[in-house]
Amino acid sequence: MRNAFADELKTLAASNHQIVLLSGDIGNRLFDPYKKEFLERFFNCGVAEANMTGMAAGMALCGLRPITYTITPFNTTRCLEQIRIDVCYHELPVIIVGVGAGLSYAGLGGTHHACEDIALLRALPNMTVICPADAVEVRLALRAALSHNGPVYIRLGKKNEPVIHKKQPQFIIGKGIIIRQGSDICLLSTGNILPNVIESAIRLEQKGISTQVVSMHTVKPLDNEMIEDVFDRFGVVATIEEHSLIGGFGAAVAEWLSDQPPQKGRLCRLGIKDTFLHQCGNQENARTMAGLDSAKIVTKVTNYWRQRIDTHRN
Repeated sequence: MRNAFADELKTLAASNHQIVLLSGDIGNRLFDPYKKEFLERFFNCGVAEANMTGMAAGMALCGLRPITYTITPFNTTRCLEQIRIDVCYHELPVIIVGVGAGLSYAGLGGTHHACEDIALLRALPNMTVICPADAVEVRLALRAALSHNGPVYIRLGKKNEPVIHKKQPQFIIGKGIIIRQGSDICLLSTGNILPNVIESAIRLEQKGISTQVVSMHTVKPLDNEMIEDVFDRFGVVATIEEHSLIGGFGAAVAEWLSDQPPQKGRLCRLGIKDTFLHQCGNQENARTMAGLDSAKIVTKVTNYWRQRIDTHRN
């Protein structure tokens, strides 16, 4: 995903001379092709992310289109006040890119885990939150963010994520993308957990449960039309995210649901529990410990499905 971001950025910068990249002392080799052509539009701000955010806000006030880039917790939690006041308060077109979101940097410990960023940034007025699922969505998200006249947070994975989209889908901020059709259960996925979600859908189909999968790349604003439709048509609607269950995508859907009349669908939320992950391992190990591998997703969703059937029988 990060390679796709760097490549797309270089392509877009060739025609958009307002694009400026600010790096928090990361991605130096990654951005070598960009720097070779646009060195005057690259700033390594060092490990001073709050200053980097303030610089980006000043550049936006001067008519530029700044993009800040570094490891997710350092580009969100470390400089939250500057994002809130310098960027969002003035509704400036700054794009904040967090790389290695969720448990992508699982082996580096809690300092590098990012399981609270969606909750923090979606609470900020004027902020748009986009969580691409693969390299294709990363490219489309960057294009959409540059066309949006306001703050945007793009939440990236790390590298070597599977490409889901075989051809370029229509990408609109605030509109989900249906990956596969189904009629019994709907799995709403956000971010690069999507491959696990698709595998879960295949396993559910093998159990005779018809399963739809949607890439909900935009957490804020929510695709209310899509959510209304799936709760009207499906017995179980599951939200799946590599983020805390508190304040994340599933919480946003639950907030929507609480304001609606009773729905046909029952909400099932899967994400990171209210705890730090202290064990060490790679991302897949961390996902398994968090209950986000396909086997555990299938187990939880199937239990919800059976409970719904039993309720209707009684």
